[in-house]
Amino acid sequence: MAFSADELRVLRRALATALHPTPLSDEDVRDVLRLAGSVDEAVREAGRLRAFLLADLARYRAALPAAAPGYLELLQDALAAGYQPVPDDLVALRTLRHLPVGAALLRRCQVVAELSLRARLAGRSAAPAPRTRLLALPGGRAADEPRPKEPVPDRFPHPGRPMPKPSEVFPPRRHPVPPPEQWAAG
Repeated sequence: MAFSADELRVLRRALATALHPTPLSDEDVRDVLRLAGSVDEAVREAGRLRAFLLADLARYRAALPAAAPGYLELLQDALAAGYQPVPDDLVALRTLRHLPVGAALLRRCQVVAELSLRARLAGRSAAPAPRTRLLALPGGRAADEPRPKEPVPDRFPHPGRPMPKPSEVFPPRRHPVPPPEQWAAG
C-alpha cells in the first residue's frame, strides 16, 4: 500500500496525536477519518483481489494438465502472498511433479501444509488474524466540546486524482527469461 504525501502528513499528525494526546481540529478529524476510510477501502479491495486470485487458481487447477504453466505461476504468486495450499493443490502438484517447477512447488507446499497442520494441532491458527477496524483514540477531541455533525466522507477524497485501475496498482507479471544455454538452437 502506498500513501501520497498528503496522506503521509495526515498519518504523521495522527500518530503524533496518539503519542501525545492533544485536541484535534475538526479539519484534522475529517482528514483522519478520510484516511481511515481510504485504508479500509484498500483492505476491502485487497480482499476482493485475493478472492479473485483464489477463484482463478481453482479454475486453472480444474483445467489441468492443459493449464499447467498458468496454474504453477498462479500458485507461486499465491504462496508468496501467504496462501495456504489445500489438499487439491497437493494432488494437482503430484501430477505435475515431472516438471521442475512442479516438483519444487510440491516440496514447498508440503512444507507449508505440514507447518499449517502442526499449528492447528497445537491449537493456534497459521492464518494471519483479520484486520480490525480503525478506532478513535482517546484524547483526540476535547471531551467537553459538543461534537459537530460529521460530514459524510467523500467517496473519492481527492477530486484531482482519479481512482487508479487495478492494472496501474498491480503491475503485470514478468515471465522468467530462460538461461542463455537454452537460447542456442541445437
